[in-house]
Amino acid sequence: MDVLELARWQFAITTVYHFLFVPITIGLSAIVAWYHSRWIRTRNEEHLRMAKFLGKLFTINFALGLVTGIVQEFQFGMNWSSYSRFVGDIFGAPLALEALLAFFLESTFLGLWIFGWGRIPERLHAACMWIVHIGTVLSAYFILAANSFMQNPVGYRINPQTGRAEMSDFIAVLTNEVQLVAFPHVITASYMVGGAVVMGVGLHKLRKVTRDAKGDDVADRRMYRHATRLGAVVTLVAGLGMTISGDLQGKVMTDVQPMKMAAAEALYETPPEGECAPFSALTIAGLGGEDPTHVIEIPCLLSFLGTGTWDGQVQGMVELENEYRAKFADGELTQADTYIPPIAVTYWNFRLMMGAGFFAMAVAAWVLFATRKDRVPMQRWVQPLTVLAPLATVLGQSFGWIFTEVGRQPWVVFGEMTTRTAVSPSVGATDVWISMGVFTLLYGALAVVEVRLLLDYIRRGAEPFEEPRLVEDDEPLQFAY
Repeated sequence: MDVLELARWQFAITTVYHFLFVPITIGLSAIVAWYHSRWIRTRNEEHLRMAKFLGKLFTINFALGLVTGIVQEFQFGMNWSSYSRFVGDIFGAPLALEALLAFFLESTFLGLWIFGWGRIPERLHAACMWIVHIGTVLSAYFILAANSFMQNPVGYRINPQTGRAEMSDFIAVLTNEVQLVAFPHVITASYMVGGAVVMGVGLHKLRKVTRDAKGDDVADRRMYRHATRLGAVVTLVAGLGMTISGDLQGKVMTDVQPMKMAAAEALYETPPEGECAPFSALTIAGLGGEDPTHVIEIPCLLSFLGTGTWDGQVQGMVELENEYRAKFADGELTQADTYIPPIAVTYWNFRLMMGAGFFAMAVAAWVLFATRKDRVPMQRWVQPLTVLAPLATVLGQSFGWIFTEVGRQPWVVFGEMTTRTAVSPSVGATDVWISMGVFTLLYGALAVVEVRLLLDYIRRGAEPFEEPRLVEDDEPLQFAY
């Protein structure tokens, strides 16, 4: 493989790995904050126990997300220096806000929440976790603003002397139409992940407590049942929000990136005038998407997803390829072998993304039904669902990001810079192999640490209730987890 392919693989590995932690951080922080606030309002000891229990899982995930996220920004200067020189004036602004504002809120107030038990007023202490959650949401907004510029560049001009992109309207960058639909889609999907994690952990512990059938586990059973049903409700509601925002995102995508929408369906030819575009739930084709045979096809659905009308026209890739060649092929920076993205990757990741989300929603609906009237589903086949449902939501987010980024190819900044011209000219294949090998081994070790810590704390469960007490001024700070 050449330097370009290696650099793309390294960025894909580190980015997808890092994003496994991001939606859990966003979704779980909101649920921890909710439980903590409910404890203060109701003095229900079960809510405090769950706040501390889920807070441990959140803290572990936050730490791993922090470590893996640091690598992301270094890669822009390491393997993608040409991209950084071209668009750094624009791309750096939202990333700077993410670090200086959003991450400051997350890290500072998480520290206050961890060490603040008994040291600061109760309401202020609970507010710390809400501020952490706000920080995670702001962090997502600024990062998505930077990514949305790559999908649909706005608020900039090209300096003719330097050949670099310069920001002309920061508000336009922050209110990019792609950003305005991508942000609610990612946030609702993250709430769905957080809900699914709480649902899976709660159902696992509920089944264990019920199976042990100890007389003093009545409170635990009630507590885990509440967590299970709360997680299921969050998963369902967030899933509906994700579906609606995803529908809006598809229409904006068809407008600003029609090639990506065509690639999502492997639509090579534009349907004749007056005919709608179908959506295939299952297609058999070559590895490159050639000669597609639609096995399960829903008439006119692609037209509705892309345009909002059942008879709207969605352009095919062949027509768009000709348009792009006529529009972009004169510029040295925008030359490409083809303007059609990898079809198999975009086609299947689009469907895996939706399938994973609908699967988690179906499990959540079933869990609500199965746990009604204090019932507990004890069948052996239920146990895998406690892992598969949260895993499906996390992987669904990853599938969505792979579709979003691969579907933009061959562009790194749509219409302005191709991925081929963005790679660092002074970095050789050996350099990338070494760094990619180190990162892969490091991330593999971190994955083992993450999983073992999570499983250990899930196995321990929520600690017995202990009435919060005021800490003496001279008592040393201790890390409780």
